[in-house]
Amino acid sequence: MIDRRGMLAAAAAWVGVGAAWAGGRRPAPAKAPADLTGVWTNAWYTKLERPAAFKALAATPAEAAAYEAPRRAHGGEIIDSPQDALGQNATEFPDNGPGLARIRGELRTSWIVDPADGKVPWRPDAATARALGQPSANFDNPEARDTEERCLTNPGAAAPILNDHDANLVQFVQTGDARTGGWLAIYGEKNHQVRIVRILPAGQTPQIDPREQGVTDWLGTSLGHWEGATLVVETSAFRPGITLINRQLLVTGTARVTERFTRTPTGTGAGPGEIAYTFQVTDETLYTQPIRGEMVFRPAEGAIYEYACHEGNYGLPNILAGARATEALAAKGGK
Repeated sequence: MIDRRGMLAAAAAWVGVGAAWAGGRRPAPAKAPADLTGVWTNAWYTKLERPAAFKALAATPAEAAAYEAPRRAHGGEIIDSPQDALGQNATEFPDNGPGLARIRGELRTSWIVDPADGKVPWRPDAATARALGQPSANFDNPEARDTEERCLTNPGAAAPILNDHDANLVQFVQTGDARTGGWLAIYGEKNHQVRIVRILPAGQTPQIDPREQGVTDWLGTSLGHWEGATLVVETSAFRPGITLINRQLLVTGTARVTERFTRTPTGTGAGPGEIAYTFQVTDETLYTQPIRGEMVFRPAEGAIYEYACHEGNYGLPNILAGARATEALAAKGGK
């Protein structure tokens, strides 16, 4: 049977379109409240957790100067430290930005604002998972090494977006409009990750498409919607098990991450045209409470170049070969 009501509705819609196009003019799309498209950086001396040198979220100018001074000689890194026996910090190219981040006029000592101590609130029974974020002493096979070392994950495109000692450029590509929805691609060249955010049309309730039910991913499933000029992104459906976001932050398959991106015309930190970024990580399997953080992205000064890290590159075979050589030496009674 022909549904004439559907045909009439379609005809009416086309009449409306035809009227709107009178004179050859296409109706203007409903612009998104903000456009996040661009290449951005979150390179700062500030990192996820608060260093022991600071006791509060906001540092005084004197505290900041004392912390930054010994690090400025090599791009924000401490060289010749006991934790860097091979001299990696001195021979590589760090990307730590100009100093501690400024957010609403404050010199921030950590991205974490809650808990108040600026530390990840690990559950006492999460010790095994917590150890997965630390350098492993297991060199038996490639799978025993962590996913960042294997070039599978990195903190630059994951949820939440964090910074590291290098490669802190991220590219946002946004499409669509407020009426029909759209997409946001979050691209981190380090380890070549792209997180795709589906931005829902105005008024649509955020929920995972039934076709995606049961599908999990390293980066989870990200859904976005606009609240005023802020893009709110909810990420869930991470893969089962433990996923390394960075060495201080892990997530399980039950984690939920909420991010808020607000393009600021005047800036909240070092200059105009920044992106104010907040996040909350909720994972009751690992943490005693939700983790809330604040960050600021500033426009990058240049383009993104190839990072050239991939699973199976020469680094990992060399790590395992070195372990075999160490074992052979020990078997001969060497040190």
